[in-house]
Amino acid sequence: MSSIRAKIIRWITSAYIRRVDVANVDFKKIRRLWDFLGRLMITAFGVRVERDEINGLYAEWLTPKDHMEGKLLLYLHGGGYIVGGCDMHRQMVSHIARAGRILTLLPEYRLSPEHKFPAAIDDAVAVYRSLLKMGLKPQDIVFAGDSAGGGLSVATLLALRDAGDPLPAAAVLLSPFLDVTGSGESMKTRAEQDPWFREKDLAIVADHYCEPHQRSFPLVSPVFADIEGLPPMFIQVGDDEILLSDSERIADQCVAAGIEVELQVWPEMWHVFQMFVGKMPESRQAIDKMGAYIQSLA
Repeated sequence: MSSIRAKIIRWITSAYIRRVDVANVDFKKIRRLWDFLGRLMITAFGVRVERDEINGLYAEWLTPKDHMEGKLLLYLHGGGYIVGGCDMHRQMVSHIARAGRILTLLPEYRLSPEHKFPAAIDDAVAVYRSLLKMGLKPQDIVFAGDSAGGGLSVATLLALRDAGDPLPAAAVLLSPFLDVTGSGESMKTRAEQDPWFREKDLAIVADHYCEPHQRSFPLVSPVFADIEGLPPMFIQVGDDEILLSDSERIADQCVAAGIEVELQVWPEMWHVFQMFVGKMPESRQAIDKMGAYIQSLA
């Protein structure tokens, strides 16, 4: 059973988010609200934050006190490709960095609808290549991302593989958004359980991110891609979210392709529940498991 804190957070956030009319949302206002709320969040103790610019993109380096030498986590934030950034994700990512004892780069890629597919992928590819030019080795880099950032992580891996670039050591995915077409079974089976999202909301997000005919493109919806040759994956997803099938299907594909994968389905949890680290025990437990996995790659 989920903790009492988790039940309270679930009820409060659901009461607000489920009332939002996504079709008429001003995403610029939502971005400003997310940034404001993010600035109120506290960075994990012992993690230093440094601002930077990479390939014209604002980015932050998150450095834990006792980080592993020569290792780096490239974290791609979520937000439906429409919102999100360093302010909103700094707290959670700083806790992941500390748990994994790893230097972390959190870049802000271009957002839609101003910059539609494939702008975000182009940015992520460029950042990764910049890291290699800095002298980092592919085997010392780990990709990570939540929601759309999880989908972007896999899409970036596919783009790099197809371009012949060397791939990073692994990918850590939190509730990854891997099917923009919304064809997963859980879109129906978890519709009543998901405290945050509705199928029609994701369709609107998809329209902002890409053109209708592009929704099933492998780089848009990686569940339709040939993933042969990709690195190992570590996946966490809530059992109560409509995106559950995205994680299950990519995990099944990994098994079929001979790719090492660990899928953790968290009972009674919702989309990117790790965001609530410091407020409920399940988030801390999940991040600790993530950190242990990252350290095991060293």
